[in-house]
Amino acid sequence: MVLPYDWQTTKQKIAQRSQYLLEMGQWSDCKFIVGQEPNQQIYEGHKVFLAMASPVFEAMFYGGMAEKSDPIPIKDVQPEAFKALLEYIYTDRVNLGSFELACELCYCAKKYMLPYLVEECTKFLWSDLTTKKACRAYEFAKLFEEPVLMDKCLQIIRSKTNEIIHEPSWDDVEQATVLTVLDQDELLVSSELELFSALEKWAKAECNRKSLDLSDPKSMKSVIGDALTKIRFLTLTPQQFAEGPGKSPLLAQHEAFHLLMNISSRNCDVPMPDNFSMCTQNRRTPLSAQALSNDFSLRRSQPVTLFGKRPYDLEEHPMNLVTSSPFLPLSISGEQSNAIQPISLRRDLMESGEASQERPPSVANDETSDGPKRYCVRTVEQQTEIYNENILDCSVTFIVDKNISIHGLQVPSQILNMPQDNQPAKTSYTEILYAHLLDSYGTRLTYTHFSTKVDAQDLIEVLFNRPVCIQKNKLYKIGVVLNRRGWYPLASCTQSKVCDNVSFVFGGGNISDTVRDGVIRSIVFTYR
Repeated sequence: MVLPYDWQTTKQKIAQRSQYLLEMGQWSDCKFIVGQEPNQQIYEGHKVFLAMASPVFEAMFYGGMAEKSDPIPIKDVQPEAFKALLEYIYTDRVNLGSFELACELCYCAKKYMLPYLVEECTKFLWSDLTTKKACRAYEFAKLFEEPVLMDKCLQIIRSKTNEIIHEPSWDDVEQATVLTVLDQDELLVSSELELFSALEKWAKAECNRKSLDLSDPKSMKSVIGDALTKIRFLTLTPQQFAEGPGKSPLLAQHEAFHLLMNISSRNCDVPMPDNFSMCTQNRRTPLSAQALSNDFSLRRSQPVTLFGKRPYDLEEHPMNLVTSSPFLPLSISGEQSNAIQPISLRRDLMESGEASQERPPSVANDETSDGPKRYCVRTVEQQTEIYNENILDCSVTFIVDKNISIHGLQVPSQILNMPQDNQPAKTSYTEILYAHLLDSYGTRLTYTHFSTKVDAQDLIEVLFNRPVCIQKNKLYKIGVVLNRRGWYPLASCTQSKVCDNVSFVFGGGNISDTVRDGVIRSIVFTYR
């Protein structure tokens, strides 16, 4: 294509010139093939533009292990979302035409560490929440760990439950979302019958999706998990139960009989079915969504004080207060992540050897609020290597026997040079990762984005944006997502460890997706 002569003179602003370069491919020096066949698209770009916007692109093009593929394959992003990402990088404009695009683009922005684009996507999702989209938005927020958006979705679910469970979209929600709804103490329903009917309706749809025989009662029970144990049958009258749940294939005959006997008489000698709810209180009626929205708007317009310092206005600084803003701050460097201290939504989270009080030189902040920092270093039983092609997700569940504060974790750095004569050469590189702490419901308690220069074949200490107090005998998951291509040590570690009178048990519980747990070599904590 022949470009117009002196085209620069027709573009007044730099955004216009940048957009022209993007659209025409003028002077492009990299290509991406995005998506899965048969819907793949090729996009051209300019390394310097991309590296200026994203530390992930910087490492990809100018790091020690620069990308050599041409075109560069990106299979986990939709072409439309990647195109929108490029437009934002080149022009600062964000065009979000749909809820679906906002979800895809938010994932893309998180992957390439563009916090302000994440903010724009979250804004759009926040403003576009309806009863039809509330459950899907909740699932998106949970998947990508946006706790404030999760909370807003739950507010809508609680305050408009009777509308949501009658929406056609209810049939398509995930099982975990059904269980979350049934866990709520506050729901807008006329009685527990509405919730039971919604569960039965969802179970039939799930059986159809899985091609299970609806005439077989075992089919419906197999897809609902422990949902029945969350229904408050004892709030129903005998007539309500007999005409509704008592006839449902979700309940076995003996379960229906035991439930009816206990509903009919509170002093019944017949025991309740195992693990079924003993609650006799109806769900509480929540505040209306409008009242919650007005309360949120009021709080956003009022100045607040952070850590005893000067007041900030939330309209001017929307990322400074997590509890009143839908946008989570994303720090980019290791030092920044330890300097920024956002208010948390909840205040609850290389070698084998004993816990050490030493810390790597790359860690800048050693202040703690609960006494000296401690390290629960897991004992390595066997070690191998694993190659990270793109994104390496590693996590482990754990339980402790005392209330402690979780400050961070330690993970091994890459193996840049294979050992020779037992004397590996030390090489530095820029590590890019994301770390988080989740509770048993999968809700993020704290996190950090980390990007800094580290030594190869070393142990990296990553501190969260804010330490979190966790409770004894409760399940948590700590994890890290590594974004650099290369070889990492992968270990098999012991499942229990006692450190300074605190007992850690790893790998149990029921939080899904515990993977490559041996990459989590140490948990950094304080205990008083």
